[in-house]
Amino acid sequence: MNRRHFLLGASVAAAGRPKAVAASDKVTICLMGVGGRGKTLAQWFGALPDVSIPLVCDVDQNVTGPVMKMVTESQGKEPRAISDFRRALEDKSIDAIVMATPLHWHAPGTILACDAGKDVYVEKPASHNIREGRLMVEAARRNRRVVQMGIQSRSRPVTQRFVEYVQSGKLGKTLAAKVWNVQMRRNIGHKADEPVPSGVEYDIWTGPLPMMPFNRNRYHGTVNWHWHYGTGDIGNDGVHWLDIARWAMNLDYPRHVSGMGSKLYFDDDQQTPDTMNITYDYGTKIIHFEQRLWNRYRMEGSENTVAVYGSEGMAQVGRWQGGHHEFRVFDSAGKMVESEREPSPDFNSHARNFIDCVKSRKRSEGDIEAGHMSTVLCHLGNIVARTRRAVEFDGKAERIVGDAEANRLVAREYRKHWSTPKGA
Repeated sequence: MNRRHFLLGASVAAAGRPKAVAASDKVTICLMGVGGRGKTLAQWFGALPDVSIPLVCDVDQNVTGPVMKMVTESQGKEPRAISDFRRALEDKSIDAIVMATPLHWHAPGTILACDAGKDVYVEKPASHNIREGRLMVEAARRNRRVVQMGIQSRSRPVTQRFVEYVQSGKLGKTLAAKVWNVQMRRNIGHKADEPVPSGVEYDIWTGPLPMMPFNRNRYHGTVNWHWHYGTGDIGNDGVHWLDIARWAMNLDYPRHVSGMGSKLYFDDDQQTPDTMNITYDYGTKIIHFEQRLWNRYRMEGSENTVAVYGSEGMAQVGRWQGGHHEFRVFDSAGKMVESEREPSPDFNSHARNFIDCVKSRKRSEGDIEAGHMSTVLCHLGNIVARTRRAVEFDGKAERIVGDAEANRLVAREYRKHWSTPKGA
């Protein structure tokens, strides 16, 4: 087994960079990770006429069936199922990897793919920690790869118009933004460790992380609620809206981050906060993030929203009841003077943009550097929550200043594994 893994790794390194895809050709992709979110991406990319999906990669044979069926029906030919990601990397016919793995594989998978000459669509958040995210950006740039993060609002017209309006100056002097993530999450209960189920390649699933016993509350849909693997809901849902706020306000990294994050509601195995209030201080502007995962009611009618406050008015964009996205403008008296609802959400637009950029070699609307910057806000919020104190952040060095304990959470330790990110 070790010799086979060595030979696969050697062949990947020797594969070099594939030729650019001609505008008239199909982009050939491998779907990596085909659980819940993977099904959605299979639907999006499978609907594009200039995309071919010959490979489906997942370490769990128990979940591949629905996506195999979906891809077969969309393209009229059954894809090949693989469990070892390196088989996709060594395949010179594969142009791009579309990744919906658990979060702890986002950085390792992206870096390996870039080094093998593949473009990458990777779901949000970018990384498990700040250091990993920077390594992803570096891998994309040194290999001249298109890497797009799944921050779909970057490709949503109603969000683009919100950003244009905020940046137009019509709100006057914009000093603050508020982001809220207010919704009801489920009680995941308590589960005991158990033997690895049949059909699961748990060593590959674990990747470069220190090995933990198999537990269904640290697997599939609940894996992100455990610090060893995930970032909680600030990285799951919050990153979309923090990204919009940072984009609209034309900000990069905060200087000072303060606030709180706690687990208050359910008695279950979730470790990450269900309640957060985090303030990102940029010196002349602030972004405030508020999260409550135990509310069936909404905040101002919306479960996820960005509000930008200016001296002459306020603008909002968010997801309102029914799932529609809407852009609203309020004047200095608080009266709504403009609103625009997305008439029929085009969820394929972000996938379309990625494929277009694979062909044109332009940076995508959700380029990995923008995705990394927004993911850093999630990591900093979690560091404040875990240390229970404010932190000073050096954005140029991407490190926390004057707090060795907090700065240790900027990166993580790995076990010796073929997927361990180089330079981590």
